[in-house]
Amino acid sequence: MKNDRLKAIYNETFSGLKLFYRDTNLPEDLISNYKVGQIIQEKGFTDMSSIGGGLSGNFRYLIASAHAKDLSIFNADSANIGHFLLDTVAYFKVLDIQRIENKTQVFLLNIPDNSLTLFKNSSSNLEEEITEKAKEKFFNKRNSPLIPELQTNDWKERTKTPIGMNENGEMFFDDSKIKIEPQKRIEINMTKKTIEVNKKPWWKIW
Repeated sequence: MKNDRLKAIYNETFSGLKLFYRDTNLPEDLISNYKVGQIIQEKGFTDMSSIGGGLSGNFRYLIASAHAKDLSIFNADSANIGHFLLDTVAYFKVLDIQRIENKTQVFLLNIPDNSLTLFKNSSSNLEEEITEKAKEKFFNKRNSPLIPELQTNDWKERTKTPIGMNENGEMFFDDSKIKIEPQKRIEINMTKKTIEVNKKPWWKIW
């Protein structure tokens, strides 16, 4: 893949990236379906909140996305819950899974549908940077007070289902069908707008 194409994909993925929260209760057999590096697909709309407090269930999706729609534009009541929405057929890369006692956080990066092979077969410094922030969010917020506005029956109904699978644990997308390529290490400098693939360390003799 040419660097211009890589720049376009990473710009689409990371430019304007924000973090969103979606809490629920999931049984262990569903939680265990998530693996770091996995690509998943959600068929339905993804409701989530820009407001993060303590976990209101045993499980949290922390979702990084640059393409969520702010529903407060259409409904003033949505502003009270920080309601954002992703369209149907959204793809995510599982960047991290954290578990402390009985609480689990899965960190998802919303990725373009034309970039599945790239994200499956590569890692980047940007992914690592936001993953560190996600870990901090989980550690700092897991026992924080709950957000009262996110405890309504309506919101819990919107966010109760798992992402990427049905309630029986059947995944909507089999990422083993993605073409396997040699793993790439990608370094992106968003300020300088540069990108390097498999950069060789300067001290290694070739």
